[in-house]
Amino acid sequence: MTSDNVTDGQPDPAAVAGEHRLSQQVERTGMFGTGTTGDTSGYGELRVRRPDQPATPRPYGSYFDEVADELAAGLERGGGTFPEAVSQVVVDRGELTLHVPREHLVAVARLLRDEPSLAFEMCLGVSGVHYPWDAGRELHAVYPLLSITHNRRIRLEVTAPDADPRIPSLVGVYPTCDWHERETWDFFGVVFEGHPALTRIEMPDDWKGHPQRKDYPLGGIPVEYRGATIPPPEDRRSYS
Repeated sequence: MTSDNVTDGQPDPAAVAGEHRLSQQVERTGMFGTGTTGDTSGYGELRVRRPDQPATPRPYGSYFDEVADELAAGLERGGGTFPEAVSQVVVDRGELTLHVPREHLVAVARLLRDEPSLAFEMCLGVSGVHYPWDAGRELHAVYPLLSITHNRRIRLEVTAPDADPRIPSLVGVYPTCDWHERETWDFFGVVFEGHPALTRIEMPDDWKGHPQRKDYPLGGIPVEYRGATIPPPEDRRSYS
């Protein structure tokens, strides 16, 4: 009998080693078919852990080195430095992500927009992520940028702690961030300082909490039908 991991009745060493590396990189519980709780949604106590991506050494490849060099030159002309404004450069799956401390976000975004050799004219949105186990940087905001002039794409990633969930607004640099920042605040609780009207955009105005945070309860939400409530996932019937 043979399989992907068995050859001539013996385990394939390369496949076994690959599985071991994968088990070290990812810890997954929950999801669909889980038998650990009565949560029939499949998301009971869901945890997906991946190690922090290490900084990518030079050369980055593609046009990424040119973007980094032009950004560094622009920062120096303004009296700053690349290591101060960009804490980490990560190239993964053909994508460039610049990790930017929140106090440098506006300056970096404006330079990326205004420098002719960079010309990232568009911010395509703001995505929020919540990692409760990432102590001191639990909240992440990710900004995909597009240069129409040079046909290039990069991403900025900024973090903030749960205890101080403030990130400067980019509405003054990219006006299209207006609604995207409102949505990220609505769902994750990231406070975008300087936003002209940081109000709910998806949830009702009187909603309590931010429902896409991983510590937000999955059930027990009152519904508007004869006073009925949706029970918490752990109290639902299990069909396993």
